[in-house]
Amino acid sequence: MVRFGRVVTAMITPFKEDGSVNYAVSEQLASHLASNGTDALVVCGTTGESPTLSWAEEYELFQVIKQAVAGKAKVLAGTGSNSTTEAIEATQKAAKIGLDGSLQVVPYYNKPPQEGLYRHFQAIAQSTPDLPLMLYNVPGRTGQDLLPETVARLAKIPNIVAIKEASGNLDRASQIKCLTPPEFALYSGDDSLTLPMLAIGGTGVVSVASHLVGTQLQQMIQAFEAGKTQAATQIHLQLFPLFKALFATTNPIPVKAALKLQGWAVGSTRPPLCEATPEIAENLKTVLKELSLL
Repeated sequence: MVRFGRVVTAMITPFKEDGSVNYAVSEQLASHLASNGTDALVVCGTTGESPTLSWAEEYELFQVIKQAVAGKAKVLAGTGSNSTTEAIEATQKAAKIGLDGSLQVVPYYNKPPQEGLYRHFQAIAQSTPDLPLMLYNVPGRTGQDLLPETVARLAKIPNIVAIKEASGNLDRASQIKCLTPPEFALYSGDDSLTLPMLAIGGTGVVSVASHLVGTQLQQMIQAFEAGKTQAATQIHLQLFPLFKALFATTNPIPVKAALKLQGWAVGSTRPPLCEATPEIAENLKTVLKELSLL
């Protein structure tokens, strides 16, 4: 059983011109994604600009999006924090709303040692024993690395069922597969590493590009699973320029610019993030046209 599916979209948060959350567009976008290759949505993760959202805004988004995709896609709440107490409280609220899971980022800035990380995730898991949790390792953003040995310890906790591994290191992904049970799901945290990650036993991707090419990503993964590796490689190489264009600067600046080019009223990013430079926007336009996405 693939609990969260193959393509999990790390969903952006649309804003209005005045900077407030645009719940109506959030609903439309979530529904569109669920109809175009997305199996599950991560709401209020990094791509959703969680550092600048209030908890009240996040809980509202969880409910709005759960309703928008009911029966079509699963919803995971980005309820991680660098405060264990805060993460527990937020995750318990997400569980009460009836979401399908939670994405738990490695605590950022305070750099706990591995034992601290183990206890942090253990405490969250024990506080919501019926809610499946996906760990999220992204050392480039958090300043701390969740090591494979610690992941292996955490994988023994029944409701810690998956990891989004965004260290960009395939050896690391292989180590996690060696140390965890077969049913523990490994998701690529980088679109460009999805195919290589599948080759070493990965489950799928927590994706940014799926805002634009969810169906193609789904086709790539299904081709690989069916043993059609050349077809999968062809899709990967075709999408590779888009993967790179979407990370030309801090995520989610480029993906919001790309969605705006497609006509989505997603607004800007919240400060301290800023809009895409003209060069980045122009490059995105070129890549989107080449892929017939404009």
